[in-house]
Amino acid sequence: MIIVDNAIRARLQTGRPIVVGVYGSGFMARGMLINVERHMKVLHVAAICNRNVQRAINAYLDAGVSREDIQHVTNAAAMARALSLGKRVVTDDPSLIAASPAIEVVFETTGHVEYGARVTLECIRNGKDVVSLNVELDATVGQVLRRKAEDAGVIFTGADGDQPGVTMNLVRHVEAMGLRPLVCGNIKGLQDRYRNPTTQEAFARQWGQTPAMVASFADGTKMTAEQVIVANACGLKVSRRGMIGRDHEGHVDELVDHYDIDELRSLGGIVDYVVGARPSPGIYVLAEARDENQAFFLDLGKLGKGPLYSFYTAWHLTTLEFGISIARVVLCRDVVIGNSKAPSLDVVAAAKKPLRQGEVIDGIGGYMTYGLAENYETSRRENLLPMGLAEGCRLKRDVPMDAVLTYEDVEPPADSCAHALRRELEELFPVAGSQPVSAGGNFAGAAVQLHHQQTEAEVE
Repeated sequence: MIIVDNAIRARLQTGRPIVVGVYGSGFMARGMLINVERHMKVLHVAAICNRNVQRAINAYLDAGVSREDIQHVTNAAAMARALSLGKRVVTDDPSLIAASPAIEVVFETTGHVEYGARVTLECIRNGKDVVSLNVELDATVGQVLRRKAEDAGVIFTGADGDQPGVTMNLVRHVEAMGLRPLVCGNIKGLQDRYRNPTTQEAFARQWGQTPAMVASFADGTKMTAEQVIVANACGLKVSRRGMIGRDHEGHVDELVDHYDIDELRSLGGIVDYVVGARPSPGIYVLAEARDENQAFFLDLGKLGKGPLYSFYTAWHLTTLEFGISIARVVLCRDVVIGNSKAPSLDVVAAAKKPLRQGEVIDGIGGYMTYGLAENYETSRRENLLPMGLAEGCRLKRDVPMDAVLTYEDVEPPADSCAHALRRELEELFPVAGSQPVSAGGNFAGAAVQLHHQQTEAEVE
């Protein structure tokens, strides 16, 4: 943060703010936009792509941009003219932001795997950094997208303000002191795998979010994707499918006595979550000292006798911190979270209810599936279906409630970019004894068709 704020000051002195394009104008995007317009003049959100153009216009209006300065564009020439005149543009054509030379960085907020895969690929191909809130996409194919970004000389990263980015900030601090993180945990207030859009409708309405998005929080799928991103960034595992996930009403400091240190060491560290602990809704990292000198000074600093020591961040402030991530990427060339190494974990799909042959699986936070964390090697050897690929798959046979789905259980949608990327990832990171890559869809070599592909996920 010390480096980023100085970099922000230096950029402001040039009189040239960072020009940002945004995909989606839902709950998170709108909140970020308002905060940036009011308080982060280093960022200039020049363009928003949203299927519902009026929502994008409304987001600008809510942020204090006058209607006269907002222009709806439908082609590249119109967009270039509008931006040259200092107008803010809205569009429902995703390719316009990806291809615009005026846009320095994009902020992808949709939370939809297929759409996010298409726009992220197109932005990388056009030489643009991507700061992503799409943890569902990242947990499914993030490692291969980062390979492509590195090859193109750009950055694909998660964001600070979201729990994975906040966790990574703390991990980097702990590691910089020479300590060894062994548990990276997420603090939740609720965990019920059977929540759905109907059960969460009232809460969603209260906070201006979509029921499916809120259901993905409540059923644990979103949190699982977040923890998988952390694991893949840090090389961590799970000690059991779905993580440990204990209830604990005390402080996270007390969790140092709840883990088997030998198991943690043998696995190289794990990700986990806790329900009901304080401080909520933050994150925690449990680390061990590497020698007696560190242990002495940790004890002197009131962190206890070990062997595990508790570190935590009491908050993740989402829209208030997202702008910092954008500035950090552009000005410092610093990846908030993520790398292109082999994945450690997957989010695999499990049946939220008995599923019947012929049904088409609905989206994340829906009525049919929830996500569980599983070690990547196990996921591949058992040919398990990634949660991020489940939407749109047609069931080839009945699947009982709580059973984990496999590729053999489903017929995937045709021409899926996400399925094609997943095939590429599994070929790039093979596992001995795993079955042949089974993610279907005929996408290889096809042009990315972006127009009108967004879904309601973009307006969460």
